Amino acid sequence: MRIGVLAASSVANPDVIAPVSAFAAIAYPDVDLVFHPQCYANDGHFAGSDAVRAAAFLQYANDPAFDAIWFLRGGYGSNRILSTIMPQLGAAARTKAYLGYSDVGFLLGALYARRIGHPAHGPMCADIRRTQGDQTVARALGWMARRDRTALEPALDNRPSAAFNLSILTALIGTPYLPDLADHVLIVEEVSEAMYAVDRMLFTLGNATQLRSVAGVRLGAVSAVKDNEPAWNEPLDDMMTRWCRDLGVPYLGRARIGHVQDNWVVPFGVA
Repeated sequence: MRIGVLAASSVANPDVIAPVSAFAAIAYPDVDLVFHPQCYANDGHFAGSDAVRAAAFLQYANDPAFDAIWFLRGGYGSNRILSTIMPQLGAAARTKAYLGYSDVGFLLGALYARRIGHPAHGPMCADIRRTQGDQTVARALGWMARRDRTALEPALDNRPSAAFNLSILTALIGTPYLPDLADHVLIVEEVSEAMYAVDRMLFTLGNATQLRSVAGVRLGAVSAVKDNEPAWNEPLDDMMTRWCRDLGVPYLGRARIGHVQDNWVVPFGVA
């Protein structure tokens, strides 16, 4: 099993490469992790210029020698290369798994919209630095290398699903990169936002005509919440119930995904 590792967005964390490689060598000796040189690039906010990141993605995605693409970390930027890479993906790109979350959701959504490969929301290399991060990374490697069902978000059923960071999902609405999510269970999570901002994004979700045919919505972790002044007094589940009612779909409760250690894999489509 050969997995190519890329940094598609902001400046990468090359310090995670050694511990992830060491863990994979011991726990998954059948996996060959290949880190693209672009993982070490630095262009201001980004892990290389848009052109460099796009070229690296296309090189690995179109190479039949790789079985999967795993992302080093998220961070703003993958949306900037969509218009370059999507028209240039060839036959080899259609057979691969693609795993990441956060801003990588732009890529996952665009791939799924065109039914290219097997995108999934799940842990990235940088999660090795979390407390018990080896368990988090093991879920990623287990799913990519062996399609280990124990790595999946526990409440997934036979219905198709898709998962996004809420801010990425709302940015995709109204663009050609949002996939058709009819009859899907939509799972959202968020990080580093004040609750008023989460509520504002839920307004977009609750009024998005492109989402009115989803089967329901679940909520993952909302973590590292910024202070609200004055204090926000509406519980998250009440917010979700209210906005799902506006969307006309059921709120289905909580999910174990997000910018936390307890982040499980959600393949786009049927698991």
